[in-house]
Amino acid sequence: MGDDEKNPAREVIADYAQAHFRYFRTADGAVYAQKLGHPVARPIRSQGTTGSHRQELLVGLYKDGKGVFNGTAMKEALDLIEALALSEDVQPVHIRVAPGFDGATWLDLGRADGLSVRIHPGGWDVRVPDPQEVCWRRTQLTGELPIPAKDTDGKGFDHLFRLCNFANAGSEVLAMAWLVGCLGPSVPVPAPFLTGPQGAGKSTAGRMLLRVVEGMTGDLRRAPKDEENLIAAVAAGWVTALDNLSHMTPDMSDAMCCIVTGAESVKRALFTDGDVFRVGYRRPLLLTGIDVGVIRPDLAERLLPLRLERPKVRRTEAELWAEYEPVLPVILGSLLDLTVKVRATQAETPTETRMADFAHLCAQLDAAEHLGALAAYRASLDDLNDDVIEGDLLAQTVLTHAETMTPGQPQQMTSTEWLAALSRLYAGEELRSLPKGWPTTGKVLSDRLKRLQPTLAARNVLIDSGRTKAGRYLEMTRPAPTPQHEQPELP
Repeated sequence: MGDDEKNPAREVIADYAQAHFRYFRTADGAVYAQKLGHPVARPIRSQGTTGSHRQELLVGLYKDGKGVFNGTAMKEALDLIEALALSEDVQPVHIRVAPGFDGATWLDLGRADGLSVRIHPGGWDVRVPDPQEVCWRRTQLTGELPIPAKDTDGKGFDHLFRLCNFANAGSEVLAMAWLVGCLGPSVPVPAPFLTGPQGAGKSTAGRMLLRVVEGMTGDLRRAPKDEENLIAAVAAGWVTALDNLSHMTPDMSDAMCCIVTGAESVKRALFTDGDVFRVGYRRPLLLTGIDVGVIRPDLAERLLPLRLERPKVRRTEAELWAEYEPVLPVILGSLLDLTVKVRATQAETPTETRMADFAHLCAQLDAAEHLGALAAYRASLDDLNDDVIEGDLLAQTVLTHAETMTPGQPQQMTSTEWLAALSRLYAGEELRSLPKGWPTTGKVLSDRLKRLQPTLAARNVLIDSGRTKAGRYLEMTRPAPTPQHEQPELP
């Protein structure tokens, strides 16, 4: 056969690829390759050093006797495959946790054989998911989880909390609720903030909570210096765990709020004039540290403080992990058992909290196990409100002014008038200098009070705004106590 009768190398590669892989696109237009019968998908344009689709093709072609092909032929073949895949149906890819059919949820165990956990209303089981139902995407942050143990009778949480130094039962039950929330692909969960004195084992406890979901290779990381690097790290994994936080800039605080409740980043694609790519993210977040300074109100509503104490008996890291790793299958099995039980339980959704989905999960946990999760969550929010007020002199001044108000009688002034009144109150008879960061204009004051609205409302001070013919105004109200209805006397 002459050279002109032979198939070009790009056609050999394209024919082989389409015979052994399924190609599809995601909503953002990225094309993925999925080996037939296997749930793991890889982006065809990935140039990763390990596990890229290009490497899969090269190895498969060589082992099946098709030969070794140069980069030009491979590029031309992948260009054709990508163009053909853009006409295929859209299917999402997921990292670690994914929704399935019939109300099920899947947990990727990160194994080479594709075994995953299917959590469904009737229980949970381990199997390889149908590639049409779930497509896993894996990165270098995707660790391997053990096969979970069956019939644990809740012993896994006993093992876990014996190794952690939580200061009270409230922190333990909130940690349980957070772990259950991590297995929900569409439920935003507040970020646990592990706090306590030096030597309380915050980093170790953080790793233990993280590794229940991410496996033994999961680890804590230092907070990136900017939002762009933070988003890149978040998009590549499921749980993002940041260690030893001591300071948080306003931009980083806003970015963490977006991570918890979900957002999208749009950037210009490299080497193009007008193309963009989208990165959507909503991930569980875990933080550790002794103190991060002043907490902004919007972030406080998305935090879950878990307090630790110094252990009475010190143990080495090697001893702790030697005890943790063998019981990880039991811990994971107990978590799956509890997740099934919680999801099968009906409960009313509390409406007074910002993170209503997590509050509902706590209510379900209480209905299923009677652990006081919702009360612990409300108490934690109350503590965080105290932290916000202690770090904000404007909030303290507003509360001082509110104490002089007649309950039930709102006060209306322009933002400039409120600024003058609050500034005089802070300065007092001593004519103290206004502190750094104090509002300098009525507009700045109005914006600050809007941020403080939830915190002040938790202290029975309501801030509202409106407009009349004379202009805009701010209204402050201290609601009157709700009268108690007299109980009729029993005969």
